[in-house]
Amino acid sequence: MGGEDWASLEPPWRYPMVGRVDERVIDSQALTGNPLGDPHRRPLLVQLPPAYDAEAERRFPVIYVLQGLSNAVDTWRNRRSWQRNPLEEMDAAFVGGATPAVVVYVDAWTRLGGSQFVDSPGTGRYGTYLWEDVVPFVDGAYRTLAEAAHRGLAGHSSGGYGAMVNAMLRPDLFGAFASHAGDGLFELAYGPEIGPAVKALRDHYGGSLAAFWEDFHARPGRSRGGDGSLLNLGCMAACWSADADGTVRLPFDVETGELIPEIWDRWLAADPVRMARTHGEALRSLRAIWLDAGRGDEYSLDLAAAAFHRELLAAGVAKDRIHFELFEGGHTNAAWRYPLALTWLAERLGES
Repeated sequence: MGGEDWASLEPPWRYPMVGRVDERVIDSQALTGNPLGDPHRRPLLVQLPPAYDAEAERRFPVIYVLQGLSNAVDTWRNRRSWQRNPLEEMDAAFVGGATPAVVVYVDAWTRLGGSQFVDSPGTGRYGTYLWEDVVPFVDGAYRTLAEAAHRGLAGHSSGGYGAMVNAMLRPDLFGAFASHAGDGLFELAYGPEIGPAVKALRDHYGGSLAAFWEDFHARPGRSRGGDGSLLNLGCMAACWSADADGTVRLPFDVETGELIPEIWDRWLAADPVRMARTHGEALRSLRAIWLDAGRGDEYSLDLAAAAFHRELLAAGVAKDRIHFELFEGGHTNAAWRYPLALTWLAERLGES
């Protein structure tokens, strides 16, 4: 009795897939010598639909999926009870008749938890990494439709932020995106975190963000009060308000929490809701935009999605190119939204 390998298991432990997932490694030029000393060799998961191997001459649209804060690419294989993991869900969607597409799961982890998928002297060139390392690698290694009209982005939370921002910055590379509760409307998303962060800095770290990071990395897996707010705000500051020499500037006074206008303005310049007002041409050029969030989002990112939707309409984006939805739920447990958005994007990106 026993002795079988895991391939013999059935749900809920294993859901057999018809397509395949390739594990690849990119030696990134953009991330070589990054200021945090994080690895420049990065894992990449490339999910191929069943049609990829069945139709040897066919080319496929591509969707780049960006992970949320504190996640690395291998977390896409995690599962919750009663659910397939996201890779299995997407495979089931393809088997069920969804437009075939290559789905690429991008790793942009940093020792601060993430990169927001932008270039910063505080974290590294993660926008350039996506544009100049990942996209050319995928187009060179797989049978893709290598044009912006057939290339999309998707993500949740920080990944949704990355999808929105990179579509606005590089419409020459990306023709569509899906954002699930993407970061935006920063006064609501981050403002409530400032008080707890200041108190934690005062009570434990002598007002020093560097002291927090030193302590945090010395106790992996063991939490302390204020960790969530400090990690979130500290990482965002490294992404949006680091000086040219890499010095990270928090946008508030570490003794009182009062905003420092000239630094806070740097954050607001990176807010997708504000960015939409100056990137109308890029937004109008996109083939498809999916926005959603849970009505109970703890960071008010449902309100940010509504604000971004309003800016899309003000910019003149055609209504039939937008899917906007607020659903019952909060910020987490959003994995079930991915196959809905990815199949919707794949259909539109697959059109000639």
